[in-house]
Amino acid sequence: MANPVLNENIFRKQSYSYSQSDVMTVGGTATKTLLMLLMVVAGAAYTWKMYYNAVNPQSFFPWMIGGVLGAFVLAMIISFKPKTAPFLAPIYAAGEGLALGGISAVFNEQFALTAPNIVINAVALTMVTAIVMFTVYRSGLVKVNSTFMKVLHIALISILVFYLGSWLVSLFGVNLTMLHNSSPLSIGISLVIVAVAAFSLLMDFEFINQASAAGAPKYMEWYGAFGLTVTLVWLYLEILKLLAKFANRE
Repeated sequence: MANPVLNENIFRKQSYSYSQSDVMTVGGTATKTLLMLLMVVAGAAYTWKMYYNAVNPQSFFPWMIGGVLGAFVLAMIISFKPKTAPFLAPIYAAGEGLALGGISAVFNEQFALTAPNIVINAVALTMVTAIVMFTVYRSGLVKVNSTFMKVLHIALISILVFYLGSWLVSLFGVNLTMLHNSSPLSIGISLVIVAVAAFSLLMDFEFINQASAAGAPKYMEWYGAFGLTVTLVWLYLEILKLLAKFANRE
């Protein structure tokens, strides 16, 4: 289970005594994913505009932090209570957008000279990656089986340990700059993380396909869209960081 939000145990626990019109479909999930991404864009546009147009550019900061905290809390609730997804998932998307807009504006300003299109490029690469991975999934080039899930699960745990470990040792004054700057090692680590995030999309697609085939209840469309949005946001942020590392080498 590459995405902890989307795992097969979730829809196995649901009751499937629903009429045909009340069950989850791939098309319905795709529509709701699009709606959530539009909410992300709307939230991002707000903090982006605030960063560049407000009298005090720093006024965006509370909105960005509020978006991060709010999205995290809502994500936890939705993850443990999938039935809340139809109500909370759109709000989560808007909160995530507020955070992404502020983060993206900061990156855009920081790399205005060395990489003036860094945000646009990150968005474009995220979209292209998602399309490529969907094509790979549909073609069956990569088999999303138990072995694939185990390998990806190990990779995700390793990434989590890496980030938490880096944060903890930094509290004790240990210098880990070479792991997070623009060194070849740091760039290599980012490339691996981007690859893991990209392959996580395959697990999301598999979850949505299996849940729909199993006749999961209609609200699971919002849950599936929520999980896919989580992965896409993660992928975008990792690509943005990777592009920033490349820009710092110039």
